Order: sequence, then C-alpha cells, then structure tokens
Amino acid sequence: MTAPAALIGTAAVLGGGTTAYAAPGPDGAPAPETLGDPVFPALGNDGYRVGSYHLDLSYDPTTTLVDGTATLELRTTRALTRLSLDSLGLDVRTVRVGGRAAAFEQVDEKLRITPARALPAGARVTVCVTYSADPRRKLAHTAWVPTPDGFAICPQPDSAHTVFPCNDHPSDKADFTFRLTVPATLRAVANGSLVRTENLSGDRTAYTYCSRSPIATELVQITVGDYVVKERVGPHGLPLRDVVPVARAEALEPALALTPGLVEWLEARLGAYPFETYGLLPCNSDDPAAFDFTGLETQTLTLYKPNFLLQPEPKIGSHMMHELVHSYFGNSVSPATWADLWLNEGHADFYGLLYRYERGWADSLGLTTLEARMKDTYARGDQWRRSSGPVAAPNAADLFDSQRYLGGVLVLYALRQLIGEDAFHAVERAFLARHRNSSASTEDYIAVATQVGGQDVSGFLRDWLYGTTTPRMPGHPDWTVTPVPPALTAPRRAAGAARWHENSATL
Repeated sequence: MTAPAALIGTAAVLGGGTTAYAAPGPDGAPAPETLGDPVFPALGNDGYRVGSYHLDLSYDPTTTLVDGTATLELRTTRALTRLSLDSLGLDVRTVRVGGRAAAFEQVDEKLRITPARALPAGARVTVCVTYSADPRRKLAHTAWVPTPDGFAICPQPDSAHTVFPCNDHPSDKADFTFRLTVPATLRAVANGSLVRTENLSGDRTAYTYCSRSPIATELVQITVGDYVVKERVGPHGLPLRDVVPVARAEALEPALALTPGLVEWLEARLGAYPFETYGLLPCNSDDPAAFDFTGLETQTLTLYKPNFLLQPEPKIGSHMMHELVHSYFGNSVSPATWADLWLNEGHADFYGLLYRYERGWADSLGLTTLEARMKDTYARGDQWRRSSGPVAAPNAADLFDSQRYLGGVLVLYALRQLIGEDAFHAVERAFLARHRNSSASTEDYIAVATQVGGQDVSGFLRDWLYGTTTPRMPGHPDWTVTPVPPALTAPRRAAGAARWHENSATL
C-alpha cells in the first residue's frame, strides 16, 4: 500500500517489520529510527549520539518496582523535529528536552520524543526521562533477572532498553554514572568504581558508581541483593572486587581466588587490563528459568550462576578466562554491528582454549591440544556454513551458535597459521590499541591484520569469514571437510528473536 502523500518523507524500519513515515519540516525531520544493524535493524536512532547516561534508580522490594530517572547528554547528527529512544516495558511518566517538557509516545519498542523546539544539527542536548519498571514483568524479551532478594540484569544483545531508555546499540558507547537507592539491608552494585555512599532517611542507602571508560548499553550491569563486596589486589596493583551472595561467600572463595592468575596470564598476551577494576558477580540465583547461560560479560563484572563456580578449577578455569578476554574483545573494543560478534566470541574461546590446553585439561570432546580441536572443527566447517551461515554473517536466530564461537576460533587459527605466531600477536595488540574504548568492525580487523601482519590477508580473511565453503587450512593440507549431502542437511534457521545463550567451547 502506498503511503498517503502527506506522510511521505523519512522512512524508518520499526519493530515487527513495519515502516513509519514522517514528513520533514522546515527545521529538520524525525531521526531515522534505526542504526541499520544487519542483525537487529530496529535498534537505535541515527539522529544523535549519546555522550553520557546518568541513571538514578530506586528499588522497593515490597512492590518489586524500580523508579528511575535516566538523563542522557547527546549530540544531534542532523536537524531534528523528533527523536526516539529504544524502550520496552518502561512506564514513562515525563520527558524533558533541554529542560523543557516534551511530548512523547511509546510505540512498539520506541519512545518517540517531540521537543518543544526543533533541534539544530550538532546541538548538545539533555534528555531526561522519568519512569518505572517491574523486574518481574513478562515481556517479549527482557534484561531483568529477578532474584529472591533483588535483581541483576543481562542486557546482551538487545535488551538494555527494558531497563532504561537508550540508544541500544554497541556502536554508540557512552560514559555512565549510576545512583542506586535500596533498603539499608541490601547492597547495590554497578559497573565501574564506587564513588559515594549516602545513608538516607527511612533506612535506605544510595550508592553512586562511575565508569572511567565508555560502556556499550549491552554491557551495563546493575544488581541489588544481599551481597558482600570482597576486594583483593591483582597484577600491577589492579583493584579486584567480587560481588558475592553473603550466604555463599566462603564456598565461592576458591573460584574467586583464581582471578589474579587469570589476569596475569592474559596480560602477558594482550597487554594491560583495560579498565579500572575487574571481578565476578555470582548472581544470587541458580534458577534455570532466570537466565539460560553460565556466564555473561558486563563491563568490569562477569555475571555467573553461583553453582557453576563451586566446581573444581579444571571445570571452570577456561571459561573464566573466556569471560575475562571479553574485557578486551567485546568490552574495550565493542562490535560495530551484531554481525561482528565473532570478534568477541571467537577471541574469547581462542584464548580460553589456549589456557585450557596449556594446563593439560581435556575439553568436552576429550581433546588436549588446540590443533586437535581445530582439526575437528575444520571437518564441520561446511555443515556449519550451511546451517548457521558464514562466520561473520549471522542472523538473529543463529547469532550465538557455535559458528560465532568455534567458527571464529578457526578463523583466528587459520590466520595464525598463515602469518606466524609473532605477527599474529602483533595484529591482536595493534587492533586492541587502535580501537580501544570504541567499536570496530570485521573490516577494521581485516585492515589491521593486513597493515601489521606483513602481507595482504584481506582476501584470505574474507574467504574465511564470508565464504559459503571452508577454505584450505594453511599448514595442514591433509585436513578435510566432511561433505554435506544437500538432501540430508537442514537449511539455515530463519531469523527470529534470539536470546542470549552460551555456546562456548571453554565450558
């Protein structure tokens, strides 16, 4: 159906596959309600970039409600008559733009805001939204993880906007501060460092945290519960803090004590840890319905199911390394789009497996060397490319399957085989240094690999990352790919609403 003439103008793809049309006015137009992500095209808004978020949240356990004020400092990329924030399941009460009340409406997963005056291009603007949220509310997808004594959040990949209104895409990283008010009997924790504690009337306490480095919305962590914060010192004086359920603090200590050694091992390969602190957050819930993964990286904290960490070191050490690697690949350098996820997960599994095999720990297949594991993975290459697409071309349904994890490891292994171990390490460090505190794409990695690796590897890597068949493995002419009879192979899953799950080979 053709849009009425009065509505033809800027088109934006919205959730559910619908398209909104809005006529441009003399002072600009509504911003496109998308950042064009190939996996989640409905995310984000291209009319501005966020410089900072200040989240002021107050939790009432008697009602399980969170009352919030989100203050965003943003800069417009074009003249705007309207902008939008990603928002789902938030009961918005007021919106102010530049201190003035603004009209707003909630449509699908967008909070559309019409300021009292049009915004010129390049303007620095403050947007303030007051709202409430129920962590136990049933939504199509959610970041909230309710616990018996509070909550944690798991925003990855596209659910931060169920906690606070935002430009919910890893390409728009921003500074964050958090002020979290809770009953004095509970502890509230967020990314970064604790900078202020206020004892308030009514037996309530407010904790303020600030991050030294910008954070992608999918990496935000806010948790409330009966926790104790355990502090220790890591390599080179790095402050480590673990947020641990009080009732399990002693039992979890053997796992927590592993972190300094993990950091030291990884720093020797990738350079200094990139943030002001690191630690583990064993969420105070082992309910399998609460979250369907073992561990999840959020910046400066790794969320875990407590029972996983109660196992012996050979069962948990390589996965703890996997999550620590995300501090570099995924957190310090975030994916430019969700199609670039292999950069996160491939690297995390690569170093996690190296750590495992150095210690002689057999993997889930009973293998004890990276070469043996890669030979097994190589044989599966064409099958995975048919069922899950190329490594760097996921859709929403297969985003977190083995192709992004072990398939990504196979790409890195092939590159190392081609250019040699020393050149490979130089590429890794150069990529991290060049894109620190920002986002980077697959093409960015290819560019660094070519510039630093000593030869043009662009065609080589594109074949490995985007090809529909598995290329030859350098140094292993005897390796073969298992043929895939078309009649016996299920077609690739159609794109759909994927939720986060763990396919790491380091488990």
